[in-house]
Amino acid sequence: MGRGTKAGTALALLGLIAPGAALAAPAKPGAATGAAQAVGAQGARLTGRVDPNQSPTTYVFQYGTSTRYGAKTPLPDGSAGAGASPRNVSAATAALAPATLYHYRLVARNAKGATAGADRTFSTQPQPLGVTLAANPNPIPAGGGTTLSGTLSGTGNGGRQVVLQDNPFPYTRGFANLGNAQVTDANGNFAFTLLSVPVTTQYKVLMPQKSSVVSPIVIAGVAVRVSTHVSHTHIHRGSRVRFSGTIRPARDGVQVAFQKHRDGRWITIGGTVARHAGSSFSRYARSVKINRGGTYRVFAGVEGEFVSGTGRSVHITTQR
Repeated sequence: MGRGTKAGTALALLGLIAPGAALAAPAKPGAATGAAQAVGAQGARLTGRVDPNQSPTTYVFQYGTSTRYGAKTPLPDGSAGAGASPRNVSAATAALAPATLYHYRLVARNAKGATAGADRTFSTQPQPLGVTLAANPNPIPAGGGTTLSGTLSGTGNGGRQVVLQDNPFPYTRGFANLGNAQVTDANGNFAFTLLSVPVTTQYKVLMPQKSSVVSPIVIAGVAVRVSTHVSHTHIHRGSRVRFSGTIRPARDGVQVAFQKHRDGRWITIGGTVARHAGSSFSRYARSVKINRGGTYRVFAGVEGEFVSGTGRSVHITTQR
């Protein structure tokens, strides 16, 4: 006579169960795959019911883009306990692809074996469209050009039209379309090449079909050109070096700083003001005392339709 039958007979004699009834032995767990909940563009919560059948039972959800699955909810596997009644279980997924059909099922396991629930499916939500924009170079040397590039992200980002708009300083005109629309590549990338930017200008990109998809505003600054000439590059310590040059376009009256590179920073050691020299340029000139050799430059502080610019770096050596 089996152990379960003997135990059942003994309990029957005590009047605890009906005569002839036997205790149920632990068995493989039951598993029923439930619905997917809180489905987003990159994740979902999977649900189901597990019957431990009186044996310590764990569970996991398998998922993937086919019935081969290939992925599962994170370790450690969930615990469904060791009770005699079914219980609700759930687990979250992450890093899913937007607008994609996924298969999933619940798998429960205990010492008696494993049981897989039925295959079910859900589709992730589309990823909302968004667009980035950057200018390179920025700032732009006066008279030069730049490239405004970015990426349209989200579901269906390839082969979409984007339009570049500009709003030049002093930014009172408002944004207007600039040139022809571009079409994004398969990865959503695009680029607008501008051969010449006359003054500091605001730019943004939008989708003509979806006016709500607009990039952040990028300000592309047009930097003044600063030429630099020094009277000497090898001097005795404490001698003076004359810095002179031009600023284009003309910026009469702007502050000009003479700077030395020290400990990763540019330190101002003297200054002057740019003077009128013609319709297209201003001049500056001043002698500066040099106590130690090093790398020097000229900085012209400008704001408005143009932005600050620097001249070439100059290395000056000193001796006693």
